[in-house]
Amino acid sequence: MAPFDKNPKDPLHGITLESLLTQLVQRHGWGELARRIPVRCFMFDPSVKSSLKFLRQTPWARKRVEDWFIGELKK
Repeated sequence: MAPFDKNPKDPLHGITLESLLTQLVQRHGWGELARRIPVRCFMFDPSVKSSLKFLRQTPWARKRVEDWFIGELKK
């Protein structure tokens, strides 16, 4: 069962930020992340570790990443 089916009020329930980011990178690559959300941690020497640190400290960027992921869940 997909996470979206478990709790329709919170489609991210049970999905860690690391898992979410890793899935987006696997599907789209760092280049597409940098194109859609132009932040240094995606553009220059990207890594999951540096990106997680940035996203945890930057609510607007985290929201954009989460919204993108949710949009793909609904498709």
